[in-house]
Amino acid sequence: MSVIDFQAARKWSKIPKDAQELLLNNVFCSHCTETTIVDYTLHNNEYGVLLKGNCKKCGGEVARLVEDA
Repeated sequence: MSVIDFQAARKWSKIPKDAQELLLNNVFCSHCTETTIVDYTLHNNEYGVLLKGNCKKCGGEVARLVEDA
């Protein structure tokens, strides 16, 4: 994981580790369908934290929005 935005990192750190793992392992890839995100960066978003990275299976670009509670 790389930190692009410290505000996003603060939001992400408030999520329990087990929930983080569930989120990282449940990402949609247009080629592989359900996958794990790897080599991701954290970005603050008006709706929550945006994870941008690559599909573990095919290496394609994927993203996951984790909405604020």
